[in-house]
Amino acid sequence: MSDPEVILTQTSGAVQDSPAGDVVMGGAGDVEVVQEETAGTGDATAALPKIEPEVPKRTTFLESPVVELVVGTGDAATSLSAHQGLLVQSPYFEEACANFSDSTVRRIVELPSEDLEATGSFLEWLYVGEYFPRCSSQSLEPDPSIPNPDDSGTALLRHARVYTLAQKLQLPALATLAHLKIHKTSSTAKGEIAYARYVYTETGREDTVIRKPVAVFWATRSHVLRHEAEEEFRRMCLEFPQFGFDVLSLVLDAQEKRSARVEAAGAAGGSARKRARVSQG
Repeated sequence: MSDPEVILTQTSGAVQDSPAGDVVMGGAGDVEVVQEETAGTGDATAALPKIEPEVPKRTTFLESPVVELVVGTGDAATSLSAHQGLLVQSPYFEEACANFSDSTVRRIVELPSEDLEATGSFLEWLYVGEYFPRCSSQSLEPDPSIPNPDDSGTALLRHARVYTLAQKLQLPALATLAHLKIHKTSSTAKGEIAYARYVYTETGREDTVIRKPVAVFWATRSHVLRHEAEEEFRRMCLEFPQFGFDVLSLVLDAQEKRSARVEAAGAAGGSARKRARVSQG
């Protein structure tokens, strides 16, 4: 190994080489010493600072405070508890919990207008990534609490309430799961009307993700289903004109497409369909 090159920059004072190869300053002057390895056998990284990757701190349940969720109002209010470290996955709860300080003894978030069962399903999903009834690739697991036939739309409404709560809490993964379960749920015509009424009451016109399938369902099956729940269907159309318009628009779109196919087939066959004329008397 060759000797290291020593570069001295002296501003004032005397300089004396020590036996160990260090530079000893004499007087009040400053001396800058730079040693460069000219051979590859030295430890070139010895003088580099140690840079450790930043690892995000994992919050455990022991470190996370518990938040009390008060669902409902008055005598009907129910208290549920969850760890703040999990709740703040929701931007809604993140903002609510930001009001707590380290000295806050009792952390409470009030949910006066939320559904208790939907909130429980949200907490179940928060801890285990699913909620009852669990979803398989083909269907939902059996739920003995659902009436048969489900004329009240109990099963559909359960998932619809989870969906709207997930939208409020800004949890798209939960909303997607609830929407998937809606499409795997069996019901009756009356149950579908109850579900449609909830959707058109609780969601905005811009939420086509959940509204459009409802309109499509009735547009493609109304000729059969309205006879099973004709009075409920009529009341639904009168109560929610937007529902009637959405269904009618889809029916007319489908009719126009059929007419276009018929005309195209007629033109290809060499015959033209004549427009019916109105008799002038």
